[in-house]
Order: sequence, then C-alpha cells, then structure tokens
Amino acid sequence: MRTGAAAGHEGYYHEAVTYHSDDELLAVVLPFLLGGVSAGEPTVVSLGERTGALVRAALPAGSGVTFLPGGDLYARPAVAIRSYQRMLAGYVAEGARQIRIIGEVPRAALGATWDWWARYESAINHAYDSFPLWSMCAYDTRITPAPVLEDVLRTHPRVVTADGRRPSETYTEPKAYLTEERAALPDPIQRTPPLVELVDPSPTRARQAVYQADSGVLPIEEVEDLVVAVSETVTNALRHGRPPVRFRLWAGVDRIVVAVSDEGGGPADPFAGLLPAADGGAGGLGLWITYQSCNHVSINRSPGAFTLRLTAGNPHFTD
Repeated sequence: MRTGAAAGHEGYYHEAVTYHSDDELLAVVLPFLLGGVSAGEPTVVSLGERTGALVRAALPAGSGVTFLPGGDLYARPAVAIRSYQRMLAGYVAEGARQIRIIGEVPRAALGATWDWWARYESAINHAYDSFPLWSMCAYDTRITPAPVLEDVLRTHPRVVTADGRRPSETYTEPKAYLTEERAALPDPIQRTPPLVELVDPSPTRARQAVYQADSGVLPIEEVEDLVVAVSETVTNALRHGRPPVRFRLWAGVDRIVVAVSDEGGGPADPFAGLLPAADGGAGGLGLWITYQSCNHVSINRSPGAFTLRLTAGNPHFTD
C-alpha cells in the first residue's frame, strides 16, 4: 500500500520541487524523507554535495535515509535512467510497495547541456512508470534560468513548494514533448568553419576524421567513445535517414564537436537515445549507445532536416 501524496496512485508519481531558499527546500524534503522511513519504504537522497550535506545535517542521527553520490549518478541521462531502473527493480524484488527519492541534476546541467536533461526529465515519466516510485526533483530558483524552469513545469506533472503541491498547468506528455521541433543552444565553436566536412561519408571515413582531429588534448577513452558514437550515428543516417548525409567536425582546445545531418525526420521513437528501442526500431540501439558514449548529444529537428550534435570533452561552453 502506498503512502503520502502518492497513495492510491499507480506507477510513477513525479514531482518538481521549486524553492527559493534552503529553508524552503528542507520544509518540503524533510517530511517527505521522514514519512518514507516511518512507512518502511526505501527512502533515497541523490543530491549534489552542497544540498546533500544540508539535508543530511537536518535529519536526525540514524534516520534510515540512504544517500547516493548524485554527481556520479547524473553523469549522462541514459546512464542515469539505466542506473535508476536497476536500483528500483532491486527494491521491488525485495518487496517494496513504494520507493521515495529526492534528486537533482548537476548545476552545470542547467546551462549548455540542459536540452538532453530536459529530455531526460520528460522521458522518465515513461521509463519509471512500471515502478511504485514517488520522486521529487529539486530546482533552486535562485540559480535556475527561466527557460529551464519553463521546461521543468512542462516535464513534471506536479509541482511542490513550501506552500503546498499543485498540478503543473503546462505539463506536456512525453511523446509530444520529445518530438517537438526545437534547437539546442548553438556551440560557439560552430561559428567557425568546420575542420572537416564530408558528404555521405562511410562510417570508416567518419571514424578516421575523428582520429585525425584528435590533438592529444582529450583523454584517449573520450576520443574512442566519440569514435563509437560517430560510427553509430553515420551508419544510422545512411541507413534510415534521407540523403544527403552531411558530416561536420570542429576541434577546440577542450572539446571535439561533430554534427551529422540528413534531410529526414529523425527516429520515430520519441524515447530514442534515452531508452533502448523495445521493438528493435530503426536506429534505436545505435542512438542509445551514442547517448552513453558522449558528454553531450543534442537533437535538432526542423522541417526537412534532422541533426545530431555529439560532443567529446567539455560540453559546458559559455558564449
């Protein structure tokens, strides 16, 4: 039997916590956590270093709350989903009737890479819906940009503040949200001519271009991961996209950026990349691998064009 606000709810009960002060955060989070412990439910904190320490200090000693290293868990969206699904399945196998989690994306994710974390926040409404999960995603309005807060309201069915909870008036179902025509923030490096530009390249030629662009600045494992992602992306574009396939590569002092475009509409599966294609849909596995191989993957949909931008190295550019 489920307890608290999620009592009687089937599947995932997903809320955003928007707060203006540390006291407001604690006013929401402490009753949530202590209520879970009192009900005998697995109760988990997956916050950053500062907010995690704040919550830990406010809880009574031996509270029974589990603390996870939030920074590691939120390395990449597809990795976070896979890790959470594994954890949730373990709790259910042990007999949990409800699981409570308070988490937050890293502060750096609120900038240049927010687009794929927004996709994550939307997709998990589907990805976690087979579990009796009640989770809160915390957003500090003192540091969260207004456009990000707009996306938060569109990807969370419910919003909680120190004053209470309410349905989000702008919540958008994942299948609609994830297939909207939208563009990620342009990387300033793309304002310069590409180092490499190819039309309808073979995956082999695309891989060679990445190796040739590497100047030794990036760790070799990140270069190898980008090579895998580029190979999968070019293969998908050639097989499932609409020609011509255009490959462009830029190299900077702290990152390599690759854009692969075709004139098709992109994957039909709205969850492609964040979840492996359950039905083996075209390109689904390759995009899922790509999401786990790069430090940032942006999806740009526009009439007559679909572009994936892959980043190895530092994706947190400033303009």
